[in-house]
Amino acid sequence: MMAEVIPAVFSNGFRFFGRNFRQDNFEFSLDQQVLLKMYLIEDKGGAIALMLAALLFLGTWPAVLSLLERRGRLPQHTYLDYSITNLLAAVLIALTFGQIGDSKLNTPNFFTQLTQDNWPSILFAMAGGIVLSLGNLATQYAWAYVGLSVTEVITSSITVVIGTTLNYFLDDRINKAEILFPGVGCFLTAVCLGSAVHSSNAADNEEKLCGSSSSCKAKELEDEICHISDSVKSEKAKAGTAEYLVELENRRSIKVLGAKTFVGLGIVFFAGICFSLFSPAFNLATNDQWHTLREGVPHLVVYTAFFYFSISCFIIAIILNIRFLYKPVLGLPKSSFAAYLKDWKGRQWALLAGLLCGFGNGLQFMGGQAAGYAAADAVQALPLVSTFWGILLFGEYRKSSKKTYILLVSMLLMFIIAVVVLMASAGHRKNTSRS
Repeated sequence: MMAEVIPAVFSNGFRFFGRNFRQDNFEFSLDQQVLLKMYLIEDKGGAIALMLAALLFLGTWPAVLSLLERRGRLPQHTYLDYSITNLLAAVLIALTFGQIGDSKLNTPNFFTQLTQDNWPSILFAMAGGIVLSLGNLATQYAWAYVGLSVTEVITSSITVVIGTTLNYFLDDRINKAEILFPGVGCFLTAVCLGSAVHSSNAADNEEKLCGSSSSCKAKELEDEICHISDSVKSEKAKAGTAEYLVELENRRSIKVLGAKTFVGLGIVFFAGICFSLFSPAFNLATNDQWHTLREGVPHLVVYTAFFYFSISCFIIAIILNIRFLYKPVLGLPKSSFAAYLKDWKGRQWALLAGLLCGFGNGLQFMGGQAAGYAAADAVQALPLVSTFWGILLFGEYRKSSKKTYILLVSMLLMFIIAVVVLMASAGHRKNTSRS
């Protein structure tokens, strides 16, 4: 499956037999002595393996950041740490996969491409990084309001519905439409189910806090929260109970109990729209479907494009989060850059989350370059992973109503169907680089 993942440089003494590899625009057999260059993903099986690895990474890092927020760490501090290692992952990928071996005409290495006149493609890559950074920043607040599982479901579904459709046409329809678009339909259905899960779970939580009364006004809810808060200070509450909800609210950095449903959903939908644009922008950066490069200028290889993509992602994250330190949003307390530097509580986990996200995005783009970015959007089924962590770590939906459980299971089943269908639509990209 991964046989066409070509290792960088083999010594002249190595001989392989019976397998064919492609380098640049010609075929050669491994029963000859060869000098191999850059890692290239050429087969559908290898691309799907990368997408599955990306799915695991991209489904895990949100749980790590959400855990830190639940423990009381300010999201501004967490995201600044995360941004540093997210950029580091892109640099490591560029200096290893992108730099090993001699530069070729159609597959120049990383340092060679830094000196080429490829600014149109660079701008597309950086635009993708900007919208991804905005989306990630928004979801960090949405996790608190809507919950990890539902946030990831809705944002991922919007990403697939809009982004995958754009990628299908940008990729010259290399994915099978009769398979691809039913998968998109499954994700669209999941958006509706995810919204229903959130509404049902919010109603469950309100009922827990208000007791047996069928309705609870904001002032009554606030009084009940204060009453429960006073009664649970001495013992640890069980997940899913009213005491647990209040204990979590007192501990976490973003206060959400009593907030209106549309606030969280508004943040989620904004993030989903941002996410839906980053993959098409990266697609344009690496394949130049709009022919913005001058004749003879090679396309950006995926490693170089990912480097520029991550640079802009980092810059936007730093600018916005430093501003949010001094002018916070959604009722968060003020902080400062000095306070951030002194805050080592959970820093190692934020740094780990950045690495997971960085390598996850890199693997997704490497898989998309081979099998088509529409199929690579199957990693947007990451809520399957995030939901697992949400239930295991955070006790989400514990002691919820039967209605909520039915909606939750339906949502996850729809995602399982969607990811299988989307991966089955994968095609194989032809080499379109201009010489």
